[in-house]
Amino acid sequence: MSNIIECRSLCFSYSEGGTKTLVLDNLNFEIKPGEKLAIIGQSGCGKSTLLNLIAGLDKPSEGDVLIKSSNIAMLNEKERTELRSENLGFVYQFHHLLNDFSALYNVSLPLLIKNIDKRKAIKLAEDILKKVGLENRLQHKPSQLSGGERQRVAIARAMISEPACLLADEPTGNLDADNANDILDLIIELNDNQNTALIVVTHDSTIANRMDRKLELSNKKLHEV
Repeated sequence: MSNIIECRSLCFSYSEGGTKTLVLDNLNFEIKPGEKLAIIGQSGCGKSTLLNLIAGLDKPSEGDVLIKSSNIAMLNEKERTELRSENLGFVYQFHHLLNDFSALYNVSLPLLIKNIDKRKAIKLAEDILKKVGLENRLQHKPSQLSGGERQRVAIARAMISEPACLLADEPTGNLDADNANDILDLIIELNDNQNTALIVVTHDSTIANRMDRKLELSNKKLHEV
């Protein structure tokens, strides 16, 4: 089975005031379709930086990131954007919804950006919002939704394009325990139904223990747990 994402000898550093700081050092891992992977580690250890490298939002200092065998460092910005749009979905700790628009519009937006017919995009958005239990919240704006409901909208938006891999950065970190469990159940259910690979960055052992594999980021390196 082909890898969805593969990182080879991945390094990241930055320079400030003439001083070079190494953040990630020689990371190697891969993830296959349908696989669930947790990346754990203390705050500030570089987990979010790693997600940004995987998504092509940052460029590695050394090494390679391959998405479906395409080396993102070798692509121009337009090609990286297209590859990201076609293959990756994103869920963050904070939902990053458009406050002036309804849940339905927020979820349909990734399809509209791809110039998919508006009626089709709206219908697909309705369908996935029903799947996440928000059939009675289609026209509600983010300010009219609870924290858990806003995160459900964010998940629906991430999954509407049926990405090859979902990248989730502390997706339950801003929720209470009950809502956090519900959101995690929902992410795993969608992951299973769509055979989407899942990479979850978290410091929560409860979340990590529900994944197929765990990698710990510490001292700038990844270790199998």
